[in-house]
Amino acid sequence: ISGMLKPNAGDLLFEGKSLLGLSPNQIVRLGIAHVPEGRKIFKDLMVSENLQMGAYTRSDRASIKQDLEFVLEMFPRLRERSKQLGGSLSGGEQQMLAIGRGLMARPSLLLLDEPSLGIAPNLVIDIFAALRKVNQEMGMTMLIVEQNARIVLKNTSFGFVMQVGKIAVQATSDELRQSKEVIDSYMGS
Repeated sequence: ISGMLKPNAGDLLFEGKSLLGLSPNQIVRLGIAHVPEGRKIFKDLMVSENLQMGAYTRSDRASIKQDLEFVLEMFPRLRERSKQLGGSLSGGEQQMLAIGRGLMARPSLLLLDEPSLGIAPNLVIDIFAALRKVNQEMGMTMLIVEQNARIVLKNTSFGFVMQVGKIAVQATSDELRQSKEVIDSYMGS
C-alpha cells in the first residue's frame, strides 16, 4: 500500500485512485502514512526533527503546529525528550516517535506494522490507548498488522485473520474475540 513493494498482480485503489506506479512520496501526499515495523526513525536527528520530517509534504504551518501539539500531548515523553537524538530513546519511546511522525503527515489512512513488537507491555497499552484516541478524535482510519491478537482486537472495530498470506476469517473485533476458532488458534485458551 505504501509503495515500498510492488505487487505482482492486480490493482490497489485508495479513494478510487490506483496506487500502482506511484512513489511512496506520492502515496503520502494522497493521504496514506506508514509506520514501519522496527520503527525506522532517524536516529541521528532530534525527536523534534523526526516529528517535523513527518510533515514534510505539508505547507499548512498553523495546522502542523496544532498536530505537533496533539502528538506531544498524546506522547508526553516525546515533549520531555524533544532535544534528544532519536537513537537515544528506549524502544517504546522510539515507537511513540515513529507513530507521532506518521501522524504529522495528517493522513486519512495510517498503516501500522507490528506496533507492539519489542515494546514493554505497559507501553504497549499506552500506545494502543493513544491510537484509539487518534481514531476517535481525528476519525483517522488505521490498518494495523499485529501478532498480538488480544491487544489489537481489544482496540479495533474490525479484524482480518490471515493464514499463509490469505484472509482466513474476517469479522468485527468483538466477534473475533469471541470466536472459538480464533481464540484456539491465535490467542490461546
